[in-house]
Amino acid sequence: MQLLLLLLLVAVILVLFFQSNRDKGISQPAEVHATVASNLNLAYLSRGKLFLKPAGAAAEQVHSQYVQQMADRAEKAKQLHGWKEDTSWGTSFVGKGVQDNDGDALGVDFAASAFVPGENKLLYFLKDKSFGGLFEYDVATGNELRLVHKQNLSFEDMQYNRARDQVLCATHHANGIANIVRMNRDGGDFTELTGGDSCDTSPCWVDENKVVYQSQGHARGAEGYIVAYAPSSIQLLDLETSGVSPVLEDESTDYLQPRVGSSGDLYYLRRPHQAPHYGSSNALVDTLLFPFRLLRAVFHYLNFFSLMYARKPLTSASGPQVQMDTKELMLKGMRINAEKALKTEKQVNGVPSLVPASWQLVRRDRTGAESVLASHVASFTLGEGDCVVYTNGCGIFLLTPQGAATIARDRVIEDLIVW
Repeated sequence: MQLLLLLLLVAVILVLFFQSNRDKGISQPAEVHATVASNLNLAYLSRGKLFLKPAGAAAEQVHSQYVQQMADRAEKAKQLHGWKEDTSWGTSFVGKGVQDNDGDALGVDFAASAFVPGENKLLYFLKDKSFGGLFEYDVATGNELRLVHKQNLSFEDMQYNRARDQVLCATHHANGIANIVRMNRDGGDFTELTGGDSCDTSPCWVDENKVVYQSQGHARGAEGYIVAYAPSSIQLLDLETSGVSPVLEDESTDYLQPRVGSSGDLYYLRRPHQAPHYGSSNALVDTLLFPFRLLRAVFHYLNFFSLMYARKPLTSASGPQVQMDTKELMLKGMRINAEKALKTEKQVNGVPSLVPASWQLVRRDRTGAESVLASHVASFTLGEGDCVVYTNGCGIFLLTPQGAATIARDRVIEDLIVW
């Protein structure tokens, strides 16, 4: 009996020991305070729209005055040329009668945002198919100031540095290359800091002279098109010497969205790298689906002539209703089957996840020790006192020493900032 009790005591001690070590591995930042949580303001991007959620209030969509002016001009032009409707002069050869239920007929999307501390202002980037612009938005008054607006301009992943009054971001080019850019808040002194055949995004200030960013190399075919992407790595750029040194890189792992806390710890997303694969199974599926794809192409070809001559589509007199396809989404450069994920992935506080558990938020201290802070993380940001706020694609959560607290939820949440 005594031996049995002794073995039971040893087992309890071992369980407590391993539980303690496991908790240390996923411990949350202890510097999160209740005052920080109660005063937390945030903004997030969702399907090309920007939403602002003040502390203790519901989220509201940010409406750009520039976009409203574009809509007013489009409506005035529609009224001016309304007599052409239902005539051959008003025939559209592409998508006649197609309606957009999403309400964004202009095709202008919010692509990035950053907060300016001390001034209660947001910087955000608007883009459509041909133009892009950087704007400044006063949160208190709702006034909007256009800073930069030009053709073929594309920014994302904006990070503002108050000491320098400068912005870091990534700019995209038509050939698939993305470079890290530094510029003044008004768009002046525009300088590309990186180059090469790679996709450099998600920059973050380390100090006045150093920047960390996410980098992904390209593999191009004989005709110059991109056929594959290398695993994403985290690189360190010295602005004084222009030297670049690797921080984290691995052949089977993507390291994404590096952020540096006030204590010098590095926060980042980690997920398995999915290399492109085209095998015999893909060839078999393509062969089986070829007749159906050919029939679909013939149908759309005939539908084009029906629209051109009869001004009616083959499907219905009013035209098909086009809705946003939420079955597949692009999150952090990876295509996500949203419909499948919502059914199979584990929920966080009852909120469905769009990304699997292998998408992890990791903190690495100055000694190189790593700890996993959360799983099912699609994006994250750091607030005051290095408090961590993250999203699983459908909800926004604040990490506390007791766990994750739900702040907000939406259908799709792509990126977020807090202050």
